[in-house]
Amino acid sequence: MYKGLMIILDGLGDRPVIALNNQTPLQAANTPVMDKLLAKGSCGLIDPLSAGFPVDTHTGSAALMGVTRKDLLKLTRGPVEAAGVGVDMRSGDVLLRANFATVHDDGETILDRRAGRITRGTRELAEALQDIDCGEGIIACVYAATHHRAVVRLRGENLSPDISNTDPCHLNDNFKILTCHALDASNTMAHKTAKALNRFTQISHARLKIHTLNKSARLPANALLTRGAGLAFNPENLLNRLGLRTAVISGERTLHGLARLLGFEVIENPGFTATADTDLSAKFKAVNEALEKHDLVYLHIKATDIFSHSQDAQGKCDYLEVIDKAMEVIAADNLVIAISADHSTDSNTGNHCGDPVPSLLYAPGCRVDSIQHFSETGCSQGGMGRIRASGLFFSLLDHMGRLPNYNPYDATFLDA
Repeated sequence: MYKGLMIILDGLGDRPVIALNNQTPLQAANTPVMDKLLAKGSCGLIDPLSAGFPVDTHTGSAALMGVTRKDLLKLTRGPVEAAGVGVDMRSGDVLLRANFATVHDDGETILDRRAGRITRGTRELAEALQDIDCGEGIIACVYAATHHRAVVRLRGENLSPDISNTDPCHLNDNFKILTCHALDASNTMAHKTAKALNRFTQISHARLKIHTLNKSARLPANALLTRGAGLAFNPENLLNRLGLRTAVISGERTLHGLARLLGFEVIENPGFTATADTDLSAKFKAVNEALEKHDLVYLHIKATDIFSHSQDAQGKCDYLEVIDKAMEVIAADNLVIAISADHSTDSNTGNHCGDPVPSLLYAPGCRVDSIQHFSETGCSQGGMGRIRASGLFFSLLDHMGRLPNYNPYDATFLDA
């Protein structure tokens, strides 16, 4: 049996960019270490959930971590982010993912959904948003997460997560904060919850716009946009059923949350961040150390996605080369290695897209295809073909020798 390493390069897949001579950042990057692994392995295209359907980080990463398709469909971002920042969650609490945002004085018109991607002061801002009375016995609290992100917890009787987002994302032409409403008109609990969230939106703006930290800021974090409401639950996971010791290394709270919900060990370090300043050397050193006492290690790197969201294709290309260089310390002998992503992100638009993710798999004695350079184009012709993320996950475990005594036809884990 072998140990395994899954490297998740957030938002790895991309579309051709004119500035890169109509290549993707991965195509244009010089990645000799990844190419060497590929030359001794095989590659393919991975659909995180369904072909052509864009997903978020928590869904795409969970698919690579053995979460069943059934649970993937009900796994929302709110509870994942809440677990990542250690929020006290009780039965019946509604958790929402939030962005600190910049809005006009009218409290509605959004000027910047991420408040300039604020990286400091969010804890102080969140402290001003504790124990907000939203009416009918519902209390809201805010917890700072990674950079501009936060978590909102609604606590009270008879709450429902079946409510709409207040964050318009990129789909609203008017670009105003949306009014929350019940997704099912007959759900009285959802109506009650939506009403409370709308009141929270107003009160939080009133408090934030007069906060000391916002008075001199060019893009004040004076509002919160919410989405991904959900109740806390523990997704079923094959790795736990098999008794594998699993660790997650990341500077991103979303991955920390997933790991904690799934019962994996979270390996943190002050130098592990969700941006390009993360200490890659320390991360890969942590991988080698974690492999000594764990069967499977997940390494997540967020910055590739950030470059795409910032529409900086050249920056993404350059950073992929930095990652490739840092990978030199990984000893591939007697180790099964997969490189994939949670989703694709288009550097032209800055948005997640439904394109499949380029992925490779290296293992001692594995089949070898003819592809020599790791890229979207190469992977489209690779030996793995086009499969769902669960297929890559099962292949990783199979090459590790961890599936022989497990019934592979268990319908709980195989896709319908």
